[in-house]
Amino acid sequence: MKKNSIFILLLAATLGYSLTACEKDDTDFSSYINGSGEEQEEPVDDPTEDPVDDPTDTPADSATIDSTLVAGADTIYICFSGTTAEVTGDEHNYVSVSGADVTVNALEADTTMLLVLSGSSSDGSLLVYRQKMFTIQLNGLALTNADGPAINNQCGKALYIETVSGTDNTLADGSSYADAPTDGDGMPIDQKGALFSEGQIYFTGAGTLTVNGNSKNGIASDDYIVVQGGTIEVNVSEDGSNGIKVNDGIDIEGGSLKITVKADGARGIRSEAYANVSGGTTTITTSGDCEIETVDGVRDTTSAAGIKCDSTFTMTAGMLTIKSSGDGGKGINSTGAVIFSGGTLSVTTTGSNDDGKPKGIKSDKAIIVSSGSFSVSVKKSWALDNGTDSETPSDRITVQGSPATKTIEKRSVVIKY
Repeated sequence: MKKNSIFILLLAATLGYSLTACEKDDTDFSSYINGSGEEQEEPVDDPTEDPVDDPTDTPADSATIDSTLVAGADTIYICFSGTTAEVTGDEHNYVSVSGADVTVNALEADTTMLLVLSGSSSDGSLLVYRQKMFTIQLNGLALTNADGPAINNQCGKALYIETVSGTDNTLADGSSYADAPTDGDGMPIDQKGALFSEGQIYFTGAGTLTVNGNSKNGIASDDYIVVQGGTIEVNVSEDGSNGIKVNDGIDIEGGSLKITVKADGARGIRSEAYANVSGGTTTITTSGDCEIETVDGVRDTTSAAGIKCDSTFTMTAGMLTIKSSGDGGKGINSTGAVIFSGGTLSVTTTGSNDDGKPKGIKSDKAIIVSSGSFSVSVKKSWALDNGTDSETPSDRITVQGSPATKTIEKRSVVIKY
């Protein structure tokens, strides 16, 4: 998939520059700001339809945003330094600072906005209010919010997060959250993880980003997420939740993504819609056991999983490795079809079945393999579960074409084309 190719080319001109400490440099951002025209979003096709009848279909592109930008971008530099933050380039007085807590209120802005973040703070945060898409460049940032998200984006449009080449960046939340600020209607705003966005998130760039979730999710979006580049590592503690939590789907197109979650019932990626892998290298490790809750005498068990999605899971290219070691843990757990047509997929579960049934891949609709390298192994229970009660392993998967290797057993499935 290709999204915003022109936009990314424009952003590429900004890669490779550096800022020293809290000083603003003289980088030429003209290639980024000299666009014209209003941003537009094309209609989003419904990605929740499960293409069981036609296994060659994959979820539609989650969205396409026009690459033209509003002329005259506002480029604001924010450098965190311990208990303070220095701001330069804020010509419209969008930014307010309290200690190292920075708020950007650009709700009325008509221009493109670029926030360049650097420096470090163990008790700081960034909160953004805005109605148009914008970009955050991470240029050597180490930011921890002791009582909430490190970055909280309250904009429902696209947020581009670019890691600058050659830089290491870290975001972390605290072990507990303070009461959330209120919006214009007096309602508390969402704060669902160390990095949270109301709108879509596009990850780009060639630097590294580490996100440590100590209380809630590592990364969360109330829209969709697209991973296009960079090296991203998400670590969530036993007291946290999911690695990535997303409402409207996730596309992994490139870059390197590593997720480690330790909480009971936690998921490396939790999508309330589809999940699609079409490139990149992704490694997910879960170690939590089942999360058990009893409400009104009814026992509810939630298993940990590498990827849990409420619609179709598709993979067409790239490399995906999932390991689950907790009781009842699953590799991929999808309410829709699991359609694998390329790339390299390796799923291993080693957990017991005391409270839950571990599965390599579980689908409520179908498991279809037609190309690539597909490997699933489990220590307990079944490697594959496509909803059938058949005790014949081959009934639990649909294999298309003529693979060079095909081994289908209860606890081990290897298919290679």
